[in-house]
Amino acid sequence: MTATKRSARFPIQLVLLGAIALAVLLRVLGLGSREFWYDEVLSLLFATGQRIFYDAPADAPVTLADYTPLLSLPVESGLKDILLTTKGLLKGIVSMEPHPFGFYLSQNLWLRLTGNGEAVQRTWGMLLSLGTIGCGYGTGRLLMGHRGGLIYAALLGLSPLYLFHSLNLRMYGPTVFWVCLSTLALLQLIYGTANRKRWQTLAWMVTFIVAIAGGFLTFYPMMYWIAGLAIIAVILDAKHWWQHGLRFTAGVLITMPWMTWGLPQQLRNADFGRFSAPPGVFATALTHIQGIFKTLGIHLLVGDWATSLGDSALWAAGIAASLIWLAMGTALLRQGENRLLKVGLLLGLLPLALALASDIVSSKFTFGFGYGRSVIFGLPGMLLILAIWLEKTNVSWRQLAIVGSLAFYLTLNVGDFALRDRQIFHQLNSWVNQAPEQSSLIVLNSKAWGHVMRLAYYINPEADVDLLATHPADLPNVLSETLTENSAAYERVLWLEAARPVWQEPETEAEALEIRQQVEGILGERYRPQETQPLVGTMDLDQFTLTLYHQS
Repeated sequence: MTATKRSARFPIQLVLLGAIALAVLLRVLGLGSREFWYDEVLSLLFATGQRIFYDAPADAPVTLADYTPLLSLPVESGLKDILLTTKGLLKGIVSMEPHPFGFYLSQNLWLRLTGNGEAVQRTWGMLLSLGTIGCGYGTGRLLMGHRGGLIYAALLGLSPLYLFHSLNLRMYGPTVFWVCLSTLALLQLIYGTANRKRWQTLAWMVTFIVAIAGGFLTFYPMMYWIAGLAIIAVILDAKHWWQHGLRFTAGVLITMPWMTWGLPQQLRNADFGRFSAPPGVFATALTHIQGIFKTLGIHLLVGDWATSLGDSALWAAGIAASLIWLAMGTALLRQGENRLLKVGLLLGLLPLALALASDIVSSKFTFGFGYGRSVIFGLPGMLLILAIWLEKTNVSWRQLAIVGSLAFYLTLNVGDFALRDRQIFHQLNSWVNQAPEQSSLIVLNSKAWGHVMRLAYYINPEADVDLLATHPADLPNVLSETLTENSAAYERVLWLEAARPVWQEPETEAEALEIRQQVEGILGERYRPQETQPLVGTMDLDQFTLTLYHQS
């Protein structure tokens, strides 16, 4: 290689290495930068094995600190206690959770090493995300060479959606790890056979089997990825179809104990009604189309910013992402990159197509659920198309396109960390800590266990705080009875109105306003309002209005 070629290639590789380093740095800095959101605190409750001991607050004040121990491991004196905790974890999952046990069991083991702090609990997911970046490099290098591997690793590392979920105490980040690991292992078994020793082939076989089983036991929609990967294996390596079939079968067999014991119980308790498609052919078709475009826009462009954007912005992002993807695919086809384009399209589209087809056949709508996380297994394949185009395009401004893509992702991520508040319950706790010795009552218009357990996690357990949490329509009567029976019990009342109570929400804004006015009237008879503050996070579950009342 000439010195000119080396000098031309060196800067872009340096940029790519810098981008990967920034992706790692953002993860380290982000470990403790945000509160547990609604679903994350539920993850912690399941991981401690104490979900089975949770009871919703009655229509009377309860001591908030009584809930706090549920978010830590119980006291264990030996193997028998550890097994009891694990049994409680599994019983809690099969009775009340739609996801398999793999993620929660890994977090349970991590709890034993680290404790239940925000940063340390997210460290395990962060470490898995570093493995994902490594798998991305391995996959890209196998398909496109060293620079292609760096491009793919950098895109995965800085992907706004994946960065958020790699720091999210949920199963979506680990799912991406299993997707990337299974992809790398399969492609190694198909393409990486040259000069490879027998033990290396065996190692990749075991890795693939473990990745298939691990992915399914982490996130049930991984079944679309596994089915798509099986089809991809036959398409790309038809002459070895039976070897691939044996590996897939081995991976599925590992999951059979759970599939025969745990999954049937979960299916009996599942609430599939919330995924029902709207009635009417046109409305159903529009819902599916909307889900497709929004998912593409969230995966490729806006990431977790989607929770702060309206439908119109998400539609626009989805259309833009679709056009960009189509343009890249067309350009690669014209350049004769048929093999790489086939691999990219199969990995990026086939599993998503299977998920969409399942929705259509079952009259369900899961494809666009949860701001892209329900089909997060498709994210690595989508990014692979972008990586292939950035590496193989022959346009004169390719390096500018690489730098621009990474800079765009980096800007979104830095803005997310810097501009979006995720310290809602810390603000509430600061109000409590202004006078922790005063008897206080938090009044919450919700019985949702995510709201209750976030209060239990973030409110100072040493403070004298009771909680009155009930359904919105019942709150005025329950609050009136409570204050009548305990007229002098509380020096302060903190009225925490959730914009989304989750369960038995008011059907109209007028109904919500009437309840609010009744609560304020009841409190105003005995207390003086001192201060009101909106608590605004990044999603509707983080929207509250906090009002502090003191005794008259």
